[in-house]
Amino acid sequence: MIKKHSLSVILPAYNEEQVIGNTILDVWRVLQQWRLDAEIIVVNDGSADRTGTIVAELARDLPQLRLVTHPTNQGYGAALVSGFQAATKELTFFMDSDGQFDIRELQQFFGAIERYDAVIGYRLERQDSAMRRLNAWGWKCLIGWFLDIHVRDIDCAFKLLHTEFLRTHPLETRGAMINAELLYKLKQAGYSYHEIGVLHLPRHGGQATGAKLSVILRAFRELIIYTRKWRQEKQAFVSSQPELPLPRQA
Repeated sequence: MIKKHSLSVILPAYNEEQVIGNTILDVWRVLQQWRLDAEIIVVNDGSADRTGTIVAELARDLPQLRLVTHPTNQGYGAALVSGFQAATKELTFFMDSDGQFDIRELQQFFGAIERYDAVIGYRLERQDSAMRRLNAWGWKCLIGWFLDIHVRDIDCAFKLLHTEFLRTHPLETRGAMINAELLYKLKQAGYSYHEIGVLHLPRHGGQATGAKLSVILRAFRELIIYTRKWRQEKQAFVSSQPELPLPRQA
């Protein structure tokens, strides 16, 4: 089942020098075991540490590894979009590069991708602080209210989808709103997705940025701006459709 597919693995990275090397090598070893036609694309989103240098050094020995560099930090969504644009394989998978996910769990996604347009993970026993879990619950409620998207774990960075969808439905947001947009556009396009639980491991290095005030404010701003934009586009589309003639009275 696995060998039927070619796969692009996207790893967004920001100041992950402590873990990025181990994450890449672990992903590479698993892909080698599966004998997949695969590529690993690391997007270095303006890291101020040695993240980019470490990836560049590994790329000299791993032909499947590619480095995409943002000169300055542009945000999580921007990093994912750059990775999606660089993907060349049939399927695209992304996960965080901080070592909190095990790519071996992707194996259970391949069967589901035969029946669904996307397969999205949700974190089992989430290894985050109580405050971050509370923030995630509040964000989930907002996304349900604004966009009518209802899944277990919107921002779980463990998702597999067909690359063609990303080509035909380019994403517009560039911050932490990106996962919500992805699910919204899947739903609006009539695509199906399936949820699968994945283990969430303790962080062994680096620092999470999702709880930073600037990241949260940007997510709220994008949610408001793009919800309004997408509703206007949807209304304009509906208004442009020709009215069907009323049936004749007998």
